[in-house]
Amino acid sequence: MMKSRIRIGSRDSRLAVVQAEIIRDRIQTAHPECELEIITMKTTGDKILGKSLEAIGGKGLFVKELDLALQDGRIDLAVHSLKDVPMELPEELPILAYGKREDPRDVLVYCPGLDGMPEQPLIGSSSRRRMLQIKALYPEAHFQGIRGNVQTRLKKLVDERMDATILAAAGLNRLQMTGLAVRYFSVDEMLPAAGQGILAVQGRRDMDVSLLRGIDDAESRVCAIAERAFIKELDGGCTSPIAAYGEMKEGKILLRGLYYREEDGSWFKDADTGEIHKAEELGRSLARRMRQRGCLK
Repeated sequence: MMKSRIRIGSRDSRLAVVQAEIIRDRIQTAHPECELEIITMKTTGDKILGKSLEAIGGKGLFVKELDLALQDGRIDLAVHSLKDVPMELPEELPILAYGKREDPRDVLVYCPGLDGMPEQPLIGSSSRRRMLQIKALYPEAHFQGIRGNVQTRLKKLVDERMDATILAAAGLNRLQMTGLAVRYFSVDEMLPAAGQGILAVQGRRDMDVSLLRGIDDAESRVCAIAERAFIKELDGGCTSPIAAYGEMKEGKILLRGLYYREEDGSWFKDADTGEIHKAEELGRSLARRMRQRGCLK
C-alpha cells in the first residue's frame, strides 16, 4: 500500500486547489485511514501574465515547479487539468490516473453588465484554438490577449473594456460559477482542447498506485490517450491551435480533430471511429490522414 501520509501538489489558483480537493476527497472516502495534505505553489506560468504562452515557453510552465517537487520528494502526487499537461512527460513522472471527465465544452462569458454581443465584439482570448473557431461563429469579432485565472480574467474584462471571453465549462462547474455562462458551444462548434475537463494525477514511476484505483476513470483514460496521440502526431504543444476530442459511442471511440496549417493559416475538422483498445493508434491515424489532406490543399 502507498504510505498513509500523502502530500498532493497543486497550483495555488482557486480552481487548481478545488481540483486537488476533488482528488483528495475521493482518496479520503476510499481510504479514510490516510492522512492527506494539499501543498500549493505558484508556477512560472502563473507568475508571468503579461506575455503569451508561446513567448514564455508554453503551458509546460504550469507544471514545471510541480514536476520538480515530485522529483525532490516534497510532494507525492500532483493534480493538473490534463489540457495543461505537456504532451511529452518525463519518463519518471507518468500520469497515474485520469479523473472522470467534467463538461468538456467551452462557454461564452460576457463582461459584467453586458446583456448581448455587439456587432463587432472585442473578445478576450489568448487561445489560438478558440480564436480560430469563434471567428467562424462571430466573423466580425476582434481579439485581445487575456491570461490568468477565472477571477483575473473577469476583472480584466472590465478593466480593459472587453466585451466577452471564452472559458472552459469544467472550470466554471468546479468553481460553482456556471451562472456566468451565456452560451455553451457544442463540441462541433468549438472543438475542445485535448484533455479538457479531465483531471490528471501525476506521480513517480515507482509509486504504489493502489490508492488511485477508484479515481482512474476508464473512459477518460481511453479518450485522453486518443486525443493526446492525435496532438503528438502533429507535433502540437499545449498552445497549438490543433485540437482533439474523443467520446465513447456504442462501445467504440469517436475522435474529432482540428488540423491547422501554419503555412497559410487554413484549418479544417474531421473525425474517425476506432476500437477502445486501439485508442492511441486511432489518434495517430486520424492525425496522419488530416495532415495528408492538409498537404493537398
